[in-house]
Amino acid sequence: MAASVDPLVVGRVIGDVVDMFVPSVNMSVYYGSKHVTSGCDIKPSIAVNPPKLTLTGKKENLYTLIMTDPDAPSPSEPNMREWIHWVVADIPGCTNPFRGKEIIPYTGPKPPVGIHRYIFVLFEQKAPMGPVEQPESRGNFSTRTFAKDMDLGLPVATVYFNSQKEPASRKR
Repeated sequence: MAASVDPLVVGRVIGDVVDMFVPSVNMSVYYGSKHVTSGCDIKPSIAVNPPKLTLTGKKENLYTLIMTDPDAPSPSEPNMREWIHWVVADIPGCTNPFRGKEIIPYTGPKPPVGIHRYIFVLFEQKAPMGPVEQPESRGNFSTRTFAKDMDLGLPVATVYFNSQKEPASRKR
């Protein structure tokens, strides 16, 4: 399992967003036919809609999924770290996020400048999620604080992709 954590260390996901953990659930994320592997590139135009996501885990367990961008508004000055893109709770094991309860609706990547990391973090819940207060803004979210406040512990799976602003199509 150490090999699955290495790209997260190199990509500073462990450190910037989550603490060191041991993956215990397999999570597959697809935008169309594109399989998301840690560090791969995904164009914003491909990620407009929520991804197809499947996870293993125990059927009787519930999971929370967070998608976040720690590089907002720019990787060199991430003063809005983290920008929250999606939160889904109460996802039954061996299913997908659409079986859960959407806490924060999905919004696709829109990196204004530079290469941004978009990180999917999966937590195993200890109990069904109660009411969750909506953040005032998507900026300055903290995955660590949210996990602590909701008693989620360490992640059980994480994968991330890189994305940057696409060049505008030129009109003739």
